[in-house]
Amino acid sequence: MSAPTSQKPGGFGRLSKSLSFWLLLFLVPFVLVQFAGKGTERTTEIDYSFYDQQLTADNIARVTIVGGKAVTGEFKQRVLIQGREVKSFSAKLAVANSETEVERLRAKQVAIKAEEPRPSILGVVLSMLPWIIIIGFWLVMMRNMQAQGGKAFSFGKSKAKLLSGDTPKITFADVAGADEAKIELREIIEFLKDPQKFTKLGGRLPKGALLVGPPGTGKTLLAKAVAGEAGRPFFSMSGSDFVEMFVGVGASRVRDLFEQGKAQAPCIIFIDEIDAVGRHRGAGLGGGHDEREQTLNQLLVEMDGFESNDGVILIAATNRPDVLDPALLRPGRFDRQIVVDAPDLRGREGILKVHVRNKPLADDVDITRLARGTPGMAGADLANLVNEAALLAARRSHERIYMVDFEDAKDRVMLGAERKSLVMKEEERRLTAYHEAGHAVCAIRVQGNDPLHKVTIVPRGRALGLAFTLPEDDRVSVTRQQLEARLVMAYGGRVAEEIVFGRDRVTTGASSDIQQATGIARRYVSQWGLSDAIGPILVGDNEQEVFLGRELGSRRQVSERTAQQVDDEVSRVINEAYARAMETLTTHRDLLDRLAQALLDRETLSREDIAILEQGQALPPRQEPPTAPAPVTAAPPVTTSEPRRIPPIGGTPEPTPA
Repeated sequence: MSAPTSQKPGGFGRLSKSLSFWLLLFLVPFVLVQFAGKGTERTTEIDYSFYDQQLTADNIARVTIVGGKAVTGEFKQRVLIQGREVKSFSAKLAVANSETEVERLRAKQVAIKAEEPRPSILGVVLSMLPWIIIIGFWLVMMRNMQAQGGKAFSFGKSKAKLLSGDTPKITFADVAGADEAKIELREIIEFLKDPQKFTKLGGRLPKGALLVGPPGTGKTLLAKAVAGEAGRPFFSMSGSDFVEMFVGVGASRVRDLFEQGKAQAPCIIFIDEIDAVGRHRGAGLGGGHDEREQTLNQLLVEMDGFESNDGVILIAATNRPDVLDPALLRPGRFDRQIVVDAPDLRGREGILKVHVRNKPLADDVDITRLARGTPGMAGADLANLVNEAALLAARRSHERIYMVDFEDAKDRVMLGAERKSLVMKEEERRLTAYHEAGHAVCAIRVQGNDPLHKVTIVPRGRALGLAFTLPEDDRVSVTRQQLEARLVMAYGGRVAEEIVFGRDRVTTGASSDIQQATGIARRYVSQWGLSDAIGPILVGDNEQEVFLGRELGSRRQVSERTAQQVDDEVSRVINEAYARAMETLTTHRDLLDRLAQALLDRETLSREDIAILEQGQALPPRQEPPTAPAPVTAAPPVTTSEPRRIPPIGGTPEPTPA
């Protein structure tokens, strides 16, 4: 990005001198008026009683009444005051505008003169202060206009930043986990560098590319890499920079942006978060005269309108493609829509290698195992994980980053920090241990669940305990058996409380489990078509709130009879899962007790500990870690359950449909 224009040294001092000059220029005339007409002889101020004595003695030759409140004059004969002979005097009258005083002066045949009081310097400054402020503001604005080349009032000019040659470059070597997107964008770069290679076969330069994907997947980073690789002028601008409070500013900025682009064609224009200006027209309360819609109209015309914009490629990024106007997405404007999705195992491994290449790593760090244990994480999440590991290693006074630092940072990022200050009663710890042990037993004994990875009753975030599984590989679809197994695992904690402590002592700790299990069951019936009673049709919700252009309304998608059938089928699926959880925990009560007791003793059980307890063996003594941390096997959660907390969060995650 181009460096901001800095003020020249000494600019503020020169501005202060200029203001001081104009201030003195206005004050000098009033200072001259203040002292004009005064003689060289010094005037002595006397009190009214002495003035009255001299008037009675007929020793006053002439007076000047100033504003009816004061009097100045001369004595006929000099008077000795404080050892000094005085000729001129001034005094304040006892009564303002007194006619009696004037009659006395006339009786003594004193020459009388009247005049208004001269303004004081303070009064002049106060009266001129508004004008001084206005003139000063005008001088500052004129100076800014000169410094900015006369653009102080150019609201309609584009705010796009042109990346200069001294900007630190990011290339495709700094981007990992988005191989398909890099191929698409690299082709655009090659088109800019060697257009004859493509045009000789009748191809044309693509008008635009839209980067679409969830937050944190690297859309803006890809745009920066394009800027570093292209070697052509690259304009960067945010969608929110177009719209201002002034009418027509957005459309004017769009015109100015494309004029700059055409002047330096071939070039690339990047608009980040284009959904801020490209939302569906007709969906606002302002109608067709809405400022945002007028900006979008101008953008549509500039991209593919009557005038040609050859050589200007527009790249935009958004994580909300569903709200964009259809006219903006059609070919001829955005010829390519590039999906930047969450990375797979190989992509996560590449991203981690990019972020750790400048960090001192210990010999026990296994990037492949770390990538395998982070399914679903985006590039921003992985960058945060590496940064947290580095900070954690620094707090532990490590000279290098060990694998244990990565594992602990992973738990911190995905589960929250440990709340070691939270003190739980022994009865609450025992209930939490059985709750988590119930989830663990259902995960182990019910076929279809992912391998159980870790169970803990150490409070993290707002949860008092967690039990989670880790998939063996990346998954894009979920089977019916896996869904039903997840439902059983979700109710394992609630059922364990009921079996061990009785129905009357069941707590609210399973609220998150129930909420998430109900969501899975409803989609199981209404969206995924897995219910035998309803069949493989998309039923949807009974009522949906929809935005119909200019109003918010609701429409019914199914009949009352079908809606009742859906509710009944959801209840049946949930009750069957609850019954299976009850049967599983009753059958394997011995394993439930062993896991709960081990949790009370150690608070956290790893996959190896759970395997030993499952075989009925006693756990070996806990080994304290050495000074230099050794490799520790750990993984982030895929399935979580959070007992005894209000309000609930998290819980067993919902499956992702194919």
